[in-house]
Amino acid sequence: MELQQLMTSLQERPAGKEALNIIHKHYGDGIGVYPKSVRMYGNALFFIGRKQSEKNLYIVTLANDGAAVKGFEGEELHQTMFGPNFTIRKCCMTNTNANHLRELFEFTRPVVLGIADSFGFGDRLGIANPAHLRSLEGSHMKPVLAQQSVRELERTQRTVEEVLDAATWAVFQEGYSAGFGADADHLKTPEDIDRYARVGFTMYTFDPSAYVVNEAVSLPLADVVHGIQSIDMGDLRLDELKARYVHQTIALDGGVLQPNDEMVTRALLKYGGVIRHTRNLYKHLTGKHSSLQTEVEVSVDETDIPTTPFEHYFISHELKRLGVKLISLAPRFIGDFEKGVDYRGDLAAFEKEYRLHIAIAKINGPYKISIHSGSDKFSVYNVIGKLQLGAVHVKTAGTSYLEALRTAANVDRELVAQILDFSRAQYEEQKKSYHVSACLERVPAGANCSKEQLLSLFDEHDARQVFHVTFGKTLTERDGSGKFLFRDRLMACLKQHEELHYETLIRHFRKHLEPFEQR
Repeated sequence: MELQQLMTSLQERPAGKEALNIIHKHYGDGIGVYPKSVRMYGNALFFIGRKQSEKNLYIVTLANDGAAVKGFEGEELHQTMFGPNFTIRKCCMTNTNANHLRELFEFTRPVVLGIADSFGFGDRLGIANPAHLRSLEGSHMKPVLAQQSVRELERTQRTVEEVLDAATWAVFQEGYSAGFGADADHLKTPEDIDRYARVGFTMYTFDPSAYVVNEAVSLPLADVVHGIQSIDMGDLRLDELKARYVHQTIALDGGVLQPNDEMVTRALLKYGGVIRHTRNLYKHLTGKHSSLQTEVEVSVDETDIPTTPFEHYFISHELKRLGVKLISLAPRFIGDFEKGVDYRGDLAAFEKEYRLHIAIAKINGPYKISIHSGSDKFSVYNVIGKLQLGAVHVKTAGTSYLEALRTAANVDRELVAQILDFSRAQYEEQKKSYHVSACLERVPAGANCSKEQLLSLFDEHDARQVFHVTFGKTLTERDGSGKFLFRDRLMACLKQHEELHYETLIRHFRKHLEPFEQR
């Protein structure tokens, strides 16, 4: 079967083994084809191919059919490898070409995922999403692939377009057509919203943590009342809130909430500004960007004091009353959710409160309970998986970067040793905006580590956090001539050893995903 016959036979379905055989037959010049990327659109055959470490989109069309590749930037290959009747265009994986790909193939565009259990795969390097998708085999979780916060964009010097494009190319490469989300993470201003909305993100995580008044739990009650009077609470009135909540019995699966006057007063000071700011962001999103299909998460996890079950109820109940529809909410749980390491705290106490959080989400939603700083919280996953209650969203990012470094340590000891020494020097400054507890004295100098010692550091608490919080400086620092100190070398290493990188990520993320399959 030649390509013209293949085009006719595959009009309505993705290309399969026949297409691969023909492509391999004609591409005998060292181009490797990603099998699941091969598919038809009209009379054009699309696939992603790799030569050495460079990937490109290839489009094969009939020689007189220029409409099929209209808008795609690239070069026409002079050697007609499929014969004189066909044209081959080699297209770089640019934003322009990603936009055209999204126009043609619906599955390459992000969607809203709704109440389904979901898993966020932050990809700070832009090359991990294919492995993330492969790790999902056998899992019921829906993926959120394009997930970056404003802070992460600034620290990696990436754009929202680059983040979404990386997800688009990944789903096309892997032939993943079951739908993925795109999370505009930790948004604090209307301008943040606009930045992501203009490229089509679908999930908007509002971060009103700056409006949390942690002192509300410890101030004398008279000072709490005075504090309420000095802050713009919008439509929230203390007397009305007391009438709504005080002396009410709120029955939950697993417990009962019985708020009193003091609980309501302190909750208003602690979270009143959060509710007002969240409503303002929501009105901006749903007003200015009403043409977009969107879903909203609220995050109050990056605060000092845990969110009590009543405070959770108060936040979500008031938001619902004010017309804010949530898909998920991230409370500040009891215990420590530090970056890059497992949960530190009383798991029995966590389970008890998590049951209440789930019950509240059911009553005031339904919406998902979101686990932020979710990288490597294996003990928590086991608790949640065994409960088989409610819906959950897990958010990870830094762990993919750590697994990239683990991969590099396997093949380039010197590079990772240098990154370790650089990270140790940067740690004290970079840790200021993260919840970590690593002690530098317990992290050896990279120059003194063998390959085996370096690899072992990726299983140790202190070293993981030192690597984790210094990712921005590691990826963006330049030398005196303007060249990146580490970024280009790291990316070249990972691209050269792509399958090892993928295998490392898949193994690590299946440890994250498997506990949830008990649900």
